[in-house]
Amino acid sequence: QVKFVESGGGSVQPRGSLRLSCTTSETTYGKYTMGWFREVPRKGREGVAAIDDDGNTAYADSVKGRFAIVKDNVENTLLLEMNDLKPEDSAGYYCTAVQARTWRTASHALGALGRFGYWGGGRKVTVSS
Repeated sequence: QVKFVESGGGSVQPRGSLRLSCTTSETTYGKYTMGWFREVPRKGREGVAAIDDDGNTAYADSVKGRFAIVKDNVENTLLLEMNDLKPEDSAGYYCTAVQARTWRTASHALGALGRFGYWGGGRKVTVSS
């Protein structure tokens, strides 16, 4: 089972930027489609961004144009660059992996994030003035 070491996040004012980083215990290429989901207590989970082995990406409508997901297959790392942050982006963010044989494309995997697969312990992001 793949394991995750996450870092980054924290507190920022509206319109600020933050970065989340995730390193996996094994290579994910050919095995998992990677992504991030976020969770807000009493509001549930939302797939935020996904990236597949072809480098294709998919984003939730709420973050399009503001967030960017990047994967490094050599270093086994996954990044989430978050710009122009809004208070409604405040949440726990989780690095996650879903089986590539079931969810091979980023667009297909986005809806599975937070519902299936594996994820790390999460990082808190707070956007407040």
